[in-house]
Amino acid sequence: MGKPKFVVETGRQELREVRRESWRLYVFVGVLSCFTNLLMLTGPLYMLQVYDRVLGSRSVETLVALSVLVAFLYGILSLLEYARGRIFGRVAARFQARLDRRVFEAVQRKASVAPDDQTETGLRDLEAVQRLLSSPVPMAFFDVFWTPVFLLGIWIFHPWLGAVAALGGLLILALTGLNRVFSARPMSNASRAVASSEAMSNQLRNEAEIVEAMGMRDATFTRWKTLRDRALKEQIRSADVSGSFANVTKTFRLFLQSAILGVGAFLVLQGELTAGAMIASSILLGRALAPMEQLVAQWQLVQTAKRGWDNLAELLGTVPPERVNTRLPKPKAKLVVQNLTVFPPNSRQAALKSVSFNVNPGEAVGLIGSSGAGKSTLARSLTGVWRPHSGTIRLDGAALDQYGSTELGSLIGYLPQRFQLFDGTIAENIARMAPEPDDAAVVAAAKKADAHEMILRLADGYDTYVSANGGQLSGGQMQRIGLARAMYGDPVLLVLDEPNSNLDVEGSAAVNRAIEEFKANGKSVLIVAHRPAAIQECDKLIMLENGTVRDFGAKKDVLRKLVINHEQIAKTSRQGGLK
Repeated sequence: MGKPKFVVETGRQELREVRRESWRLYVFVGVLSCFTNLLMLTGPLYMLQVYDRVLGSRSVETLVALSVLVAFLYGILSLLEYARGRIFGRVAARFQARLDRRVFEAVQRKASVAPDDQTETGLRDLEAVQRLLSSPVPMAFFDVFWTPVFLLGIWIFHPWLGAVAALGGLLILALTGLNRVFSARPMSNASRAVASSEAMSNQLRNEAEIVEAMGMRDATFTRWKTLRDRALKEQIRSADVSGSFANVTKTFRLFLQSAILGVGAFLVLQGELTAGAMIASSILLGRALAPMEQLVAQWQLVQTAKRGWDNLAELLGTVPPERVNTRLPKPKAKLVVQNLTVFPPNSRQAALKSVSFNVNPGEAVGLIGSSGAGKSTLARSLTGVWRPHSGTIRLDGAALDQYGSTELGSLIGYLPQRFQLFDGTIAENIARMAPEPDDAAVVAAAKKADAHEMILRLADGYDTYVSANGGQLSGGQMQRIGLARAMYGDPVLLVLDEPNSNLDVEGSAAVNRAIEEFKANGKSVLIVAHRPAAIQECDKLIMLENGTVRDFGAKKDVLRKLVINHEQIAKTSRQGGLK
């Protein structure tokens, strides 16, 4: 199901505004195109003069003078064509540079709430539009407006020639339209098939360890090869359709030039046309039809860019620009959640329903409950990844949407349940991939996470290069580096989703020490937990059940109620068994 029209139109309007920023360059190219196309008359006029004047007068001086003038004019034409190409290259570069950050952020924001959505290609679509803008197609678009002028010139030589040329131009336009109709579906199918095979390839690369360990290589290759073969088949079918129309158009243009010569020769024999006009008409026809032929030959590029433009319009319309907020002072670690209701992306069922609680500075609150109770959903909501459907989340009185994403990330440290490193050094990963990491802040964060000594024991210490899957690091080491990354930049609130899931006893103790120190500094911690060791430093517990708060209070009180309920359930079960 497509997006509402107003959403797509909003995105298109944003794209048009960016494109409009280069309107002066478009006007300048239009002026250059006028001179370029006028200079295209050099060849026909030269032939006309040579056949009708030079050969008749047998004047070498006239031939030399005309040839020198033609060489000069062609030199000017070459410079103008070179200038047009360079201008369009810079227009394309400006368009991409202007939208790079906007599209990158839109893709990231959409992927954060809908990681399984593969419909958006984002940056690839932007590159497709950029390639079109830097290709010969825009120049052909400017030149095609001169086609009627060249056809009129042929008509001036003789109406018969003009009629043949006009009829040929209409047929080429018809071929262009047919190319658009018949190639649209094959190109769309090919694009979807390629996207599916690439998505499968990326998934297998990210899970290479599991594929190898579980002996899944042959099975996954077969599945990927099926997608790849379908993509190749659709690409061949698309190329066949576009190539067929391009070849037919080229062949027809060559035939049309011969037809002009044939008709012209007949008119010369009838004494109604000169030989020079016959040759000049053939050259003019070639120039008149060249832009249309170029558009047909480049139609696949045009279609790809059109699809990219539509995808970008939908993406930018769906994910509006982030609002620039007034920068607030650093808040205290006081978190208040009121009547929070959250719907996961693409879901009609709320994962959290009217959840309310508060966390005071210096407190650690544990989130407990069965799988699917909504714990991870709450963690994503507290970090601003998933927006509330209703209710509010406030940090020191300010709603989370009053902070920019970068500012909010520096205030709320987050350790997700499935932690992954980025390609780079450990220091860069702790510094959240900052271009110039603050070494002192990196070491301070590692010490707060009790990971400093562990990192120093590695071969290159903080400069140890790691890949996305961690390389030589264990799951526990990666998790402690993740905790250090969460603590980087002195956040006021930590949200830890299963922080000790990959840790041994020593690692769990290190995390608990880090949480204790964090609390001692007046900061707050919220811990999603399944293991008892994870809630050792918690002061309060929130018991979630089916997306609602079943109990909230001091840790000992909540645990006592759970034990009493457990004993009552067990007693009831035993009594039922006796009956």
